[in-house]
Amino acid sequence: MKQRFFLKAFTIAFMFMLPLGLMAQTIKGKVTDTSGSALPYMNVLVKGTTTGTTTSDSGEFSLTVKSLPVTIVVSSIGFKTKEVTVTTNSFLTIAIEEGDESLGEIIITGSRTAPRSSTDSPLPIDVVGVKELLSTGQTTFDKALAFKIPSFNTVQTPVNDATSLLDPYEIRNMGPSRTLVLINGKRKNVSALLYTQDSPGRGETGTDISAIPVDAIKSIQVLRDGASAQYGSDAIAGVINIILKDDVNRGSATLRSGITSEGDGEMFGISINNGSSIGDDKGFVNYTVDFSKVGLANRPGTVSAKGEAYGGTGFGADLADVQEFLSRRPDAGNINGSPETVATKFLINGAYDLSEESTLYFNAAYVFKKVNSYANYRTPYWKVATGDLAYLQDLFPSNERGGFDGYVPTFEGVLNDFNATLGIKRRVNDWNVDSSITFGGNEQTYKVNNSHNASDGYQALSPTSFDPGGTSFNHIVGNLDVSRLLSDKVSIGMGAEFRNENFEVIAGKVSSYEGGGSDSFSGNDIKNSGIFNRYNLGGYFSLDYDVSDAFLLSGTVRGENYSDFGNTFVYKFSSRYKLSDKYTMRGSISSGFRAPSLHQIYTEKSQYSFSDGGGINIVGLVNNVSPRAKQLGIPKLTPEKSTNITVGFGGKISNNINFTVDYYKIDVEDRVIYTNQIDGNQFFLNGFDTTTSGIDFVSGISNIEIGSGKLDLNLSGNYTIENKATEDIPTISVEGNEYDVLDRSNLALMFTSRPKSKWILGANYEINKVGFAINNTYFGKTTFKQKFMSSDLRTEFTPKIITDLAVNFKASEKLTVSFNVNNLLNILPEWDFKAENAAGQAIIDDTSVISIANGGSGLTQLENEANAITFNGRYSQMTYDGSHFSQLGTMFNLSLNYQF
Repeated sequence: MKQRFFLKAFTIAFMFMLPLGLMAQTIKGKVTDTSGSALPYMNVLVKGTTTGTTTSDSGEFSLTVKSLPVTIVVSSIGFKTKEVTVTTNSFLTIAIEEGDESLGEIIITGSRTAPRSSTDSPLPIDVVGVKELLSTGQTTFDKALAFKIPSFNTVQTPVNDATSLLDPYEIRNMGPSRTLVLINGKRKNVSALLYTQDSPGRGETGTDISAIPVDAIKSIQVLRDGASAQYGSDAIAGVINIILKDDVNRGSATLRSGITSEGDGEMFGISINNGSSIGDDKGFVNYTVDFSKVGLANRPGTVSAKGEAYGGTGFGADLADVQEFLSRRPDAGNINGSPETVATKFLINGAYDLSEESTLYFNAAYVFKKVNSYANYRTPYWKVATGDLAYLQDLFPSNERGGFDGYVPTFEGVLNDFNATLGIKRRVNDWNVDSSITFGGNEQTYKVNNSHNASDGYQALSPTSFDPGGTSFNHIVGNLDVSRLLSDKVSIGMGAEFRNENFEVIAGKVSSYEGGGSDSFSGNDIKNSGIFNRYNLGGYFSLDYDVSDAFLLSGTVRGENYSDFGNTFVYKFSSRYKLSDKYTMRGSISSGFRAPSLHQIYTEKSQYSFSDGGGINIVGLVNNVSPRAKQLGIPKLTPEKSTNITVGFGGKISNNINFTVDYYKIDVEDRVIYTNQIDGNQFFLNGFDTTTSGIDFVSGISNIEIGSGKLDLNLSGNYTIENKATEDIPTISVEGNEYDVLDRSNLALMFTSRPKSKWILGANYEINKVGFAINNTYFGKTTFKQKFMSSDLRTEFTPKIITDLAVNFKASEKLTVSFNVNNLLNILPEWDFKAENAAGQAIIDDTSVISIANGGSGLTQLENEANAITFNGRYSQMTYDGSHFSQLGTMFNLSLNYQF
């Protein structure tokens, strides 16, 4: 219903805003280096305006202007900025010299003033082209970005219900909800999913960037700095700006296939990207259609029979019964790894000159994704121990001996994601005016099959298929941005934003939530369902002042008013100083804020979760405004506030060697957290203040001539200095008992479960028609302290280096064949126990055994600890909390790209 409404509104607005335009001029050309080699991803900008583009892989560009003559500015990393006056629309060939301008900034992201050359920006920004993303061989955009940006991490988890639809990601260890995602500079809607399982990103929500088709992307700009003053809430850690393709001269069709070295996880995909001009080159439209299917890849562990029988970590079942079942199913029937996924994606991007002074622009996307995954297998001795055997024999298939043999519930998720922007850019008396409206939404609904409702009144009468409902989120965003170059030294920008957000908890069928609900994933009770909304209005003012050719000062202030949180005011001040022609210093200080998401305020449900003593139980998530929350004394949520400091230094040692190094420190007050299980309940509250600091390093050596080919080298890294709470963990009193709001396990998920350091070393060599790329990504130590094990121990993932290889062969002018081997050396996640103290070391050294339920010889203490955190070996390879690289091992990918 909502999608139809937004589509209708978008269509009406489009028709209303599309009058006949006047004739415009199209500038076409090619940018090369001094040797004549094409230069891709160069910035081409009409001086004094916001009109611009970037060159394609072949160095070509097409730019529509209102009239001639105009001056265009060509700039990029490592090259001297060049201005060219264009008087006719004949094809241009522009040769650019290598130069000292190489700090890696791009001005589109992080600046709200009138445009300036890339070297004038005081902010650290990573720029990644689509060619670099494709060279990773990763099947989704978020995974490709993780192997290109050291401070960007994403976590893969084996069995985490709705998390299988999209994995958590983040910049600088700050959680997914503190990174803002933009499409062509406009806010992308967040996902409807709230991460509630025990994995990094727990208790937060983020944008589904995995849904964006890579073939629709021209480039990615990752701003590694706080930007709440420029863009509003959610930009505490940084901004990801996705620039869409605008090419009308080239189209392509890409066929992708892949498989793991184990012979599963087979992947097939096809993508078509094309573009065309509109109305005698007065505009353009570029579109992408993408279809992909990824098969199930299963990596279960070998389950411990003694652990299953021992009551501390298992089910207290008879050891002989457990051993008999595991003799037939050593993995206890578990299916964990990478789920089967089908995705269809459509995206369109375009613009049209309405007159000499105004241009209409638009983009829209729709994504459908379906995921089939599995819960933990319900073994027969598991249910025997709870007295469920009699009616389960009738509900589920029997084994070859005629007895109940367990079952594995399925989790089937369907995701629909859409976004659309319609806007007009105008030139009014030397002012650049940009007005736009953006619609976006995400809906996720679920199915549970091969399960049952064990509560009284169901049992033998229970259905085996359930509709648990789901969640949806949508927003409408209106923007007005105005900028102007007042002089050669001063530029200003100002603007306003209105945003309306809606979050819906979609009720499930009664059988999915009544009693204990559907086994493995309980549905949304109709009493907890509904539509919740809020709106906010914000405004900003920015000023850039070139004190001298070397010294730049920049500042932005912003005010916001929320319907549910009142007013907030934030600022950002930044500067850049050129020490010489080769070296530059930069820095910024800013305040930020993040309003608690509607998901965190209003979600209330029962969910299946691992219990402290082993096994699985049902806990309740209490929403922040419910009567139960008031009864428990849970305070109302308030916005987080932050302070960001960044100091950087960089330079160009020679024409082909450059580097940047940036120190950052992010302090967050009143951080919103998702608590432990407290008296059977969990909830959100403003827990405590945190600090995160670290260093980012980026360097590159380009155009090294080896034989008749050229070699590029790059090294980038992120090191976390500290990531911790800066005050004592608060307690909450429930019925006279005091509880810590976060236990050691959840504190570890928040602060130590991301790599302490991450480095990427890459090499690209091109010779004639063949290109080779090798990437080595070092994932440093991560630490977990699972609540199921002794507090005297911790677990650490062993640092690993993942090597990826890519080979490209240009078979003809139009056909390119690419072969990728991801994780070439078949490196798998590994973890070990580490002692926190002497008592922990004693556990590691102890070889004596403990008794199991039937009195037989049992487990060593360390085996028992391992069983507690791996569910008796079901997650022996990566544990339930997840890994920062794939547990699937080596993956082979082959793609064919044909250009029209």
